[in-house]
Amino acid sequence: MRDAYHEELDSIGDSLVEMARLVGSAIGRATTAILDADLKLAENVIEADKKVDELQHDLEARAIALLARQQPVATDLRIVVTSLRMSADLERSGDLAQHVAKLARLRFPERAVPHDLHATILEMGQLAQRLMAKTAEVLVTKDVDLAMQLETDDDAMDLLHRTLFQHLIDERWKHGIETAVDVTLLGRYYERFADHAVAVAKRVVFLVTGEHADELQPEIHVEGA
Repeated sequence: MRDAYHEELDSIGDSLVEMARLVGSAIGRATTAILDADLKLAENVIEADKKVDELQHDLEARAIALLARQQPVATDLRIVVTSLRMSADLERSGDLAQHVAKLARLRFPERAVPHDLHATILEMGQLAQRLMAKTAEVLVTKDVDLAMQLETDDDAMDLLHRTLFQHLIDERWKHGIETAVDVTLLGRYYERFADHAVAVAKRVVFLVTGEHADELQPEIHVEGA
């Protein structure tokens, strides 16, 4: 019975890793779709989000069943509860990738992103994908140091987001209101995607240490000084 119980706990962790990998792939493909006005790819991203939703629903059902049957305590309880929260972050990340793809579909056959912002959006998309890949690695390895790095990595996304905003408020902006709204939304989607990746990594820190990442940060900072 205990072996089956721990196998079920492990399978919940495996589902989280699969979700992270799926949404990481989705944001990369959605970025290509938005920049290339690739309708077929956009539709594929939109459709593929159903798999992420299914994984989350299945994970929730298994976690709740474990809580009811086994009544876990201490570390095991932390694993189950934290996994539920991480699955919600990952599901939301999938939604954000889908939003990017839906914007590509909405503007097709036109390109939603002006040529002079192409490089910035591409960089945001690539960074979002790298952040989620690192989150997937953290979920597998439970590496606290790697998890803590993600918040620093996320600073680069915040900088790109500010750069994008500077373009929007520049008096030389010539692409109209509709495009400004599209670009504003895109920037927000990528920023929030990165935030969810960081949130999952922080939850892994809590899972491993029993302490919140923000509480550990000062200690790590001193050691690295």
